Amino acid sequence: MIAEGVASLSDGELLAIILRTGTIGLPVIDLAQHLLNQYSGLRGLVEAGEARLISEHGIGPAKAAQLGAVMELTRRCLLAGLQQGEVMSDPETTKNYLLARMRNLQREIFGCLLLDSQHRVIAFEQLFQGTIDGASVYPREVVKCALRRNAAAVIFAHNHPSGVAEPSQADLRITDRLVKALALVEIRVLDHFVVGDTEVVSFAERGLLS
Repeated sequence: MIAEGVASLSDGELLAIILRTGTIGLPVIDLAQHLLNQYSGLRGLVEAGEARLISEHGIGPAKAAQLGAVMELTRRCLLAGLQQGEVMSDPETTKNYLLARMRNLQREIFGCLLLDSQHRVIAFEQLFQGTIDGASVYPREVVKCALRRNAAAVIFAHNHPSGVAEPSQADLRITDRLVKALALVEIRVLDHFVVGDTEVVSFAERGLLS
């Protein structure tokens, strides 16, 4: 890693550096590759959870805690991509933030990034929570939240627990209602993102905002 740079390492080699040591008959690089095979790659390993990892031969509480800490640091790094007062200028940063915040949720969540007149972040508010099939979104409550925060513009986001980020007809309808409701109080809707398993779809990029 020092000679060639961290990007030159395989997933197994990076994981071996975190684990540091293997166990009797299982060198650390082999242990790392076994875990990747067992959980179908890094994504499965991230989602496995501490209790399941502890049960793996050669892991135990200490290594499971190390892995958990690294994963949480990664998540927080992505969440730190949008801090209060930061100007919203990079859609990819927003997408990564929303993936870190909303992917893997078991229920559908509808949230709102509230922005000032310079498109600087005021806050992210989770407004509605639904079942695995959907969330009830009430325009009146969205307008009240935006006014309370003195927002000049907003970006909506919700996740699809199915993992498929493709917007539904219901998504299109509620977005249209929200755009019209907020226009009455002179608050712009800049975008609506749908968060899936590995993808975030932007209404603005697809020309779906009215």
